[in-house]
Amino acid sequence: MPREIEDRVGAFVPGGRVDVAGTQDGTLAGLDFAAKDLFDIAGHVTGYGNPDWARTHPPAASHAPIVQSLLLSGATLRGKTKTVELAYGLTGENVWHGTPTNPAAPDRFPGGSSCGSAAAVAAGLVDFALGSDTGGSVRIPASYCGIFGIRPSWGAISLAGACGLAPCFDTPGWFTRGASLLRRVGEVLLPAGDPMPLGPLLKVQEAWINAVPGTATALAGALEAVEQELGAALGVTLVPEGIDRLYDTFRVIQAEEAWATLGAWVDATRPSFGPGVGERFAAAKAVDPAEAHAARGFREAFRARLRAVLAGGAVMAYPTSPVPAPKLDATPEVQQAVRERTLNVTAISGLGSLCEVTLPAAKVEGAPVGLSLVAAPGRDRALLALAERVAARLRLPA
Repeated sequence: MPREIEDRVGAFVPGGRVDVAGTQDGTLAGLDFAAKDLFDIAGHVTGYGNPDWARTHPPAASHAPIVQSLLLSGATLRGKTKTVELAYGLTGENVWHGTPTNPAAPDRFPGGSSCGSAAAVAAGLVDFALGSDTGGSVRIPASYCGIFGIRPSWGAISLAGACGLAPCFDTPGWFTRGASLLRRVGEVLLPAGDPMPLGPLLKVQEAWINAVPGTATALAGALEAVEQELGAALGVTLVPEGIDRLYDTFRVIQAEEAWATLGAWVDATRPSFGPGVGERFAAAKAVDPAEAHAARGFREAFRARLRAVLAGGAVMAYPTSPVPAPKLDATPEVQQAVRERTLNVTAISGLGSLCEVTLPAAKVEGAPVGLSLVAAPGRDRALLALAERVAARLRLPA
């Protein structure tokens, strides 16, 4: 019989718990996992964090393929976790289902939109959990909650059976408390990649300058551990146009795609939204097509720049989030400022379709901050192996 789970951090969607047993054998046999409530589970409504979405959609006919793969590998699904409404937010707040507690910093937000999955793993409720990442929704809650997380290369894992937001950025991801399990889940889900070794190490100057001094200082030791694996870091400048250009580019493209994906439903249903979500959709509806076209042009140029920098196996390193999680009483203005500063760096992988792993490397003001390792598309397995070696040097959980 599966063990009982006491949801002491409010990670799971309210209502009856979803339990689906995995196969008796397999590489993940005996492990429990949870899935963000945008992945389909057969016979259950995928709520997508909003009661009006749940009301207007029928139960799923089948499991999302990523969920099915994990079940066939022996892992047991223990529930659906909370998400920010329609996955359009980075704090983890949900006024309808309740905001999960950040187990590592209870006075701070858990990070979103995969807030419930991150909280469930950080609290030890499950061994690992699925999330999704469009603008940072795995990487940021992993950083905020002090756990490991991965955004795989875009398109490496199917998102069939999952609710979409901005398809050219959307990707599944997962959280663990240890580096080896992060890699083991990847061995189930990821295609075979380039076997060539990684290196050299690149220190992205703009991303370190974008971080507050406390974060940059706290992560210096973690960067040294990566240098012990790959050699001394080489300083590089990725965005001579200014790092804010990445936020502006990502914001416009994401908004245009969010409206193309969900706008018809928003207009037809006129759903109730919590703070900030409705405003984001209103802004998405109003995006100037010419501005979006220009943003896509810059994205293609930036993507080519990244591919050239990373083509030989180079790995970029920088703070996952520029600041620790905002306090729960942070004003909307403070939250927006953190959002913009954060998307400045999370947009690097999003715009480049890159793979990124974040390690729980340090604390600032008693709250976790992560160090990100980033590689070219298709280098996911090698990046996970590198993260495991770095974690061992830092004496992080295996």
